[in-house]
Amino acid sequence: TFDKTFAIDDIIEEAYDRLGIFTLNGGHIKTARRSLNIMFQEWGNRGLHYWEVANNNLTLVDGQSVYTMYRSTGDGTSDATAIYGVDDILEASYRITSTNVDTPLTKVNRSTYQGYANKTSEGVPSQYFVQRFIDKVTITLYLTPGAAEDGNKINYYYVKRIQDVGAYTNATDVPYRFVACMTSGLAFYL
Repeated sequence: TFDKTFAIDDIIEEAYDRLGIFTLNGGHIKTARRSLNIMFQEWGNRGLHYWEVANNNLTLVDGQSVYTMYRSTGDGTSDATAIYGVDDILEASYRITSTNVDTPLTKVNRSTYQGYANKTSEGVPSQYFVQRFIDKVTITLYLTPGAAEDGNKINYYYVKRIQDVGAYTNATDVPYRFVACMTSGLAFYL
């Protein structure tokens, strides 16, 4: 079959087997789960994981230049209108909704954005600035969308966070080709 996935408890058991520990208690399992989450964070810091690149749209609002996405739900609740799991914006384009015509936007750094004299100038956005905070990621558009842009969209590609381990019976949020790396990495952490 091609659909074999490994549950978290299978990965944990395999990592401990590699260490010669064959009888596990609750402390072993809890430590391994925590270590997997830390390892996933480390993988996220090492660079771009293409299996975690996703695409989405933001609907523009007249006079609004800053749009917020969230890194996690924080308290376990979710908002149907919010975008969760965003770690960074890779690229974006301005999309005219009526024609589905896209115009690429240029990503600028903090210094460039800071140098703009009038950040409230309205018009068709041509650039964007991304800020990554602890709990959220914001995208700031320049020029600020005006009435003519209201309802059009910003189509963007973003890097999603690798999902936390969660329940022990969950499947991992990594492709099958990373199972050996994940198991070896967990054994190393343990």
